[in-house]
Amino acid sequence: MSNNQHDALFILIKTLTKAEKRNFQLAFNKNNTKEDVLFIQLFNTLDKLKEYDEELILKKIPAIKKQQLSNVKAHLYKQLLTSLRLLYKQKDPLIDLREQLDYARVLYSKGLYNQSLRILSKAKVTAIEQEEVMLSYEIIEFEKQIESRHITRSLENRADELSAESRQIELRLSNISRLSTLSLRMYGLYLKLGHARDEKDAKMVKSFFEHELPPDCSKDMSFYEKIHLYQAYSWYYYILQDFVMFYRYTQKWVNLFNEYPSLQRTDVELYIKAMHNLLTAHFYTMNHDKFMKDLAALETFITENQESFNENTKTSAFVYVYTARINHYFLEGTFSEGLSLVPQLEADIAEHQLKIDQHRVLLFYYKIACLYFGSGDNNKAIVYLNKIIHLRIGNLRADIQCFARILHLIAHYELENYSLVEYLIKSVYHFIAKNKDLGQMMEEILKFLRRNIYAHPKALRSAFADLKERLVQLSQNPYERRSFLYLDIISWLESKIEGIPVQEIIHRKFVRKEKRI
Repeated sequence: MSNNQHDALFILIKTLTKAEKRNFQLAFNKNNTKEDVLFIQLFNTLDKLKEYDEELILKKIPAIKKQQLSNVKAHLYKQLLTSLRLLYKQKDPLIDLREQLDYARVLYSKGLYNQSLRILSKAKVTAIEQEEVMLSYEIIEFEKQIESRHITRSLENRADELSAESRQIELRLSNISRLSTLSLRMYGLYLKLGHARDEKDAKMVKSFFEHELPPDCSKDMSFYEKIHLYQAYSWYYYILQDFVMFYRYTQKWVNLFNEYPSLQRTDVELYIKAMHNLLTAHFYTMNHDKFMKDLAALETFITENQESFNENTKTSAFVYVYTARINHYFLEGTFSEGLSLVPQLEADIAEHQLKIDQHRVLLFYYKIACLYFGSGDNNKAIVYLNKIIHLRIGNLRADIQCFARILHLIAHYELENYSLVEYLIKSVYHFIAKNKDLGQMMEEILKFLRRNIYAHPKALRSAFADLKERLVQLSQNPYERRSFLYLDIISWLESKIEGIPVQEIIHRKFVRKEKRI
């Protein structure tokens, strides 16, 4: 994407739905001032353009001079936000709640203190019901300001009451801030590190988590305090590959929403994120029955509520549902069936390209590559692995980038592109070493490929068996296990030894309920 494509106004217009465009045009086409006509013309022009082109815009709207364009764009951007705010007020109760504070401030400015306090009192009840602690604090502080500056003839113990409320909210805010920061930093650590690679990584993660976790934070917590605590623990155990404990905390996270059903509607994105993490826990613990039950529950919830979703929630729903659907085929070893998802998934990635982050794109490409590899279509697998290799994403999920390169080598090996494999091994080794991610499993595979590129078919079977034996032993090491999470190399080796497709091996393990690495 060119730099011009990053124009904020252009991106905003391209994310508008038909209903949002219609609402904006109906609101502002009524006016006939010169300024209004200009920004409506600019809106219509930008809406039709596929790429942002300033010279073309000025050519299509001669009335706008080059020196005027930035001002007209700023005015249009502001009016679009105003229109969207009015529209989203009907969907997002928090916008309406903040509007009540604006009304209270207007009444206060006019000297109508009691009217202002009545609005604040109602708004505070709603904020507390919706667990909006920050907004509750803002309301209480405004109430204190009015009571301390003016004679309002309020109840006799009003000062003590507000002081007690303020102290309680301050404590809640402090805990929420610390816990949300801890949760965010654990997530950031995962994006950079992936799963713990060795004892050194594990000690660092444990030390950091224990140091940042507030003392006695599990007592008498509010909804969002618990949410951030469960999120932090979920990421902690996920990084450490303790998937049983990861499951426990993701289940607590979902259960909390079941205790507060109204918040499934007011913070729907966080709810479906909780379901996504629970499904991930089922996937890693190989709990197929619970996985299918909770996937059905998530899909039903999204179908029943998607009309009220904002664009962020729609994007999240798309990411989480497709991730779970692909994982379903991974669990069952039915990779060929999973390929039916790919065309629509690619179309949806393109549709959400302005809102989906590169981490998600990276994971989707890797999962699609695995579907093709598992189904035996190595050429197609290579196409998607090349997309990962050529993504410019720095150190983001370096672990996945390493696994992608290993799978890329294996796919070329399967296609008997031996000279290319020989050439690629050095660059792959260099990339993995540079990212300090050369686990023993990866090293064994690289050694195997280097030694057996031109081996005789009769000798290969024995070599595959020897490699499998070494890797099974390695899989007992908890820090090597992460390598097998993203690449079921044991099943691939078994397929080579038995001479049958890899998906048959994995599906057989699923049917027999055999333990997989």
